[in-house]
Amino acid sequence: MAVPAADPPAACGELLDIRTAGALLAGRKLSPVDLVEHYLARIAAVDSKLHSYISVLADRARTRARQAEREIADGHWKGPLHGIPFGVKDNYHVAGVRTTGGSRLMLDHVADETATIIEKLEAQGAILLGKMNTWEFGTGTGEIYDELPFPLARNAWNLAHFTGGSSTGVGTGVAAGTALFGLGSDTGGSIRLPAAATGVVGMKATYGRVSRAGCLPNCWSLDVTGPLTWTVRDSAIVLEAISGFDPRDPQSADAPVPNFSRGLGEGVRGMTIGIVRDFGAGAPVLSPDVAANLLKAEAALRDAGAEIVDVGLPATLEEYRNVTSVINWGESFSIHEQDFLQRRHLMGRALRDKMTAGFTLRAADFLAAQRLRRQLCVSTDAVVRTCDAILTPCTFATAPTFDDQKKLVEFTMHAATSIFNVTGHPALSLPTGFDADGLPTSMQVAGRYFDEATIYRVAHVIECAIGERGRRPSL
Repeated sequence: MAVPAADPPAACGELLDIRTAGALLAGRKLSPVDLVEHYLARIAAVDSKLHSYISVLADRARTRARQAEREIADGHWKGPLHGIPFGVKDNYHVAGVRTTGGSRLMLDHVADETATIIEKLEAQGAILLGKMNTWEFGTGTGEIYDELPFPLARNAWNLAHFTGGSSTGVGTGVAAGTALFGLGSDTGGSIRLPAAATGVVGMKATYGRVSRAGCLPNCWSLDVTGPLTWTVRDSAIVLEAISGFDPRDPQSADAPVPNFSRGLGEGVRGMTIGIVRDFGAGAPVLSPDVAANLLKAEAALRDAGAEIVDVGLPATLEEYRNVTSVINWGESFSIHEQDFLQRRHLMGRALRDKMTAGFTLRAADFLAAQRLRRQLCVSTDAVVRTCDAILTPCTFATAPTFDDQKKLVEFTMHAATSIFNVTGHPALSLPTGFDADGLPTSMQVAGRYFDEATIYRVAHVIECAIGERGRRPSL
């Protein structure tokens, strides 16, 4: 029997995760129609101050919800995402729907294709709620210019604070309960930074694990698409659903897709887990609360039977970031060259600045960055392969206020995320608790190529030990 729409939040509110909601839907104790209506009501109630969405596809979502209800009632349950509402960063195409990329350049662009991973999710019965906020074409250093066509997404934990970037709306929307999960994209940290800022789980899988077809490119050789979710298990469910070879994406990897959830309860006993404590000259100092919660996570793994060892990276954090910046400038300019030459007056300042850097970039410097990247891939992988997983901070502080430009740039540009964009290793941003002001702290769990399953096992142990997933923002 379906739960009435007026009955939440106990049965279908913002406190649900995918696993719980999926079980209720499969058991016909919750209606997909009621669940979608709850999320649309939640968007209507809070999004005027949160700005997690650019476009809400209410009619489309209601149609899909009625279809899901009929299918489940007829015994045609498609799996754990059947009837689950989700949102996507507005750089994913959906046929017949506007894709803006957060830019004036695309305000009138209606897509004629649907991204592969949205097709996969909808084939499994997931229900798209809408297109979520983003920096312009995923571009930014954290500095705020307040000149884009859509209001800045706000942090659900404190509206005066940063959301990270560039999957801004997805992170804060999952935290605030305007979507049960979301899809973002990550070139230098754009899934993991908003996850860290807003206290959700953000997975950047191995480069090539998830198709980018139908997603606006930012930097072809660094871009990764992936999920932002409330829990580790939710992330594992979604990643399994969207992974797999796609001939539409030339960089797609033809690798087996395991059941990422299966081993979550197996723990970490006997594992060797490395921790990086030194990021070289120029690296920021960990804030006390981030450092304290990272130590708690380390202790939880040790108590669960893992051996914790210190490991060192072959380069400084600044060197990894410089490699991603130079490659991103060059590849991004090659994507947007015509618009830069003909319509740059429509670009926001952050995008114009990046295009100028790409326009003036020497071929010699671009090739040098590519050679250094290859060296870093090999030398970093040699470190990663010595352990079952690697721990690092994700960001070195909690999300700053919007009015502190210096800290905004430091939060964004000095995070530890770009390491694994350079190398292509999988890496997950995991909430570790809160600071004294009630803002989420985070860490990063990275692993061997195509071994996301082990990352999830490690992260699940930490998540269970910390026990903070019952705490949600109050808007």
